[in-house]
Amino acid sequence: MKFFLLSLGCPKNQVDAEYMSAQLSAAGHVATATPGEAEALIVNTCSFIEDSREEAAEQILDLIPFKKPQGTASFLVITGCLPQMIGSEIYDALPEVDTVLGTAEYGLITDALKGLAKGNWPERRVLAGVGGISHLHGLRIPADQQYAWLKIGEGCSNRCTYCTIPSIRGPLISRPLDDLVNEAMFLAERGIKEIILVSQDTTRYGEDIWRRPALARLLRELDARLPDDIWIRIMYFYADAITDELIEVIASSPRILNYIDMPVQHASDKILKLMGRSENKAMIRERIVKLRENLPGLILRTTVMVGFPGETDEDFAELLEFIKEVKFDRLGCFIFSPEEGTAALKLKGKVASQTAADRYNEVMSLQRDIELEKSKARIGTVTEVILSGYTEDDIFYQGRSYGEAPEVDPLIWVAATVPDLDLSKRHPVRIIDAEHYSLVGVTEYEYSQ
Repeated sequence: MKFFLLSLGCPKNQVDAEYMSAQLSAAGHVATATPGEAEALIVNTCSFIEDSREEAAEQILDLIPFKKPQGTASFLVITGCLPQMIGSEIYDALPEVDTVLGTAEYGLITDALKGLAKGNWPERRVLAGVGGISHLHGLRIPADQQYAWLKIGEGCSNRCTYCTIPSIRGPLISRPLDDLVNEAMFLAERGIKEIILVSQDTTRYGEDIWRRPALARLLRELDARLPDDIWIRIMYFYADAITDELIEVIASSPRILNYIDMPVQHASDKILKLMGRSENKAMIRERIVKLRENLPGLILRTTVMVGFPGETDEDFAELLEFIKEVKFDRLGCFIFSPEEGTAALKLKGKVASQTAADRYNEVMSLQRDIELEKSKARIGTVTEVILSGYTEDDIFYQGRSYGEAPEVDPLIWVAATVPDLDLSKRHPVRIIDAEHYSLVGVTEYEYSQ
């Protein structure tokens, strides 16, 4: 059976989608790049906030015309967070949906298609629960793929008052360390040059197994086993779980990148407390200082939230001052979205939507200036870059250094008259120009001519 699989949302969802694709391919099904050729349509959904649910609904509606009798597809399967959140209501809202799989049920995708084809899969199936973990054993890696996500755990045991993840995906379940090392080796053997560790809170990896965070332990194992030319990138740090041991492990390895993605959310202690965060501003500041002291050239990424209930002008001013003080290399901003089932929905002091929008614009305007300053500071430096996407007309490769995570950070545009550089290797690139959200460089070979 030919299948079309669309994945929405975060990298963790992408890992689940890759797992399903691997399972289907191993069972003899064939992936197709366009829905018009598919016999089964699969949408792996996100439902973190209202915007993501609306996107999921729009994408599903766009695929419905590809079902019979207009199209070739016999089945429409919805997986992931959206059915996990709204349950059987999805059938009422979208009667064209044939079945659903929740966040703990990706391993059932092959059985689901087989059952649907034979007519013995339950109609309007009810989800079984949360707490599953996806594995990538058997994944077929495209020859030109340079990076892969490695999900080290599922769910989250933090209780941020604005977040739906614990109710959708359940508490933290860390994957066994040996499984992760074996999977990383599997990826490296298939030509992957960058392995990106993801979880809802990577810094708490292993807390459910060993009663204390064990990310440092996992990193030591990966560092000892992986080939020398592999990059290891880590996403989603929480400040309160960044230990001296963890910093030491990162600092001691040339392959663990000096790139920290640490969503701080706010800088007002009052708002952080209302958010249910375990950090305060002093702790966040102390961790950032320590990280920068020990990790030369650190690229620090964060996200913040504005418009949270109770956020006053004074709270917002405190956030702005903190952003000016820290000067994050990368920063994303979100406007608070009230979500059913979260404690924040009941908080008093709702911020007017226009006020929240104005605060968002002010944060992004400030960050635009900071990011330009940070980018210009890299002019003249030489950095190793993973290249891809050469365009002969423009004589540019697209590239990323240690400072650019795929899919979330800007690109480095690398000028090169040579159209056949080895893309399986990293190349030294000298940064010669910078814009707000992009860098321009030349290969050292070109620069020396």
